[in-house]
Amino acid sequence: MDEERLSPAEARRRIRCNEWTGPTAGMASGYTQANMAILKKDLAFEFLLFCQRNPKPCPVLDVTEPGSPIPRLVAPTADVRTDLPKYRIYRHGELTDEVHDILEYWEEDMVAFLIGCSFTFEYPLMNNGISIRHIDEHCNVPMYKTNIQTVKAGRFEGPMVVSMRPIAHEDVIRAVQVTSRFPSVHGAPVHIGDPAAIGIDDITKPDFGDVVSIRPNEVPVFWACGVTPQAIAMHVKPDLMITHAPGHMLITDKRDEDYAVL
Repeated sequence: MDEERLSPAEARRRIRCNEWTGPTAGMASGYTQANMAILKKDLAFEFLLFCQRNPKPCPVLDVTEPGSPIPRLVAPTADVRTDLPKYRIYRHGELTDEVHDILEYWEEDMVAFLIGCSFTFEYPLMNNGISIRHIDEHCNVPMYKTNIQTVKAGRFEGPMVVSMRPIAHEDVIRAVQVTSRFPSVHGAPVHIGDPAAIGIDDITKPDFGDVVSIRPNEVPVFWACGVTPQAIAMHVKPDLMITHAPGHMLITDKRDEDYAVL
């Protein structure tokens, strides 16, 4: 079956059974995807406060009850321990493992944060005639650490991560208009044009994801990214933090339009 036409439940089933282990861009088109960060309960309030102070990179869609793996607001039949294609395990800020489920890492005082993902506005962009290069090239979206600092909350602070999509010059304004309708999933771009202005020295070397081609008539456009918590993990160094692997999201039961403003 064409991955774009999968229902969220069927997409999650395939992921849970390891029938799909790659990036989720383009899967179950029209349904919202979410980044994820999992922390112990004693850090959960500080992280929630960090998200509240940094809604562009960390727009919260759902927070699980301590010890519960069920995101009841966005996907009540999902399990955050098994329903993402790939997870990252950080210990003291160091990436120690990448796994396809986190059953052996789950503890009874863990809290999962589901954070809005820019994949949500890609389908509306395509509906407006704007191609998405990483989907066209069958790879992961490129993501970069920047010199844009987040607002500190408790122990959490560090640089914002952005995702980049090349947009034709004549389509940039339309791309801003379309994505501005989705403030709950990063909204409008945070930067357009010169990568060096936000601390990106080499656009051909993303910190996360894959490099994509940029054509002569295109400009790089940057959106705040839900991979930011991974950069924060490297900076803050909590004892244990579990995240999605970049580009490997939780597919929710919510439609993209549920998060759009008219």
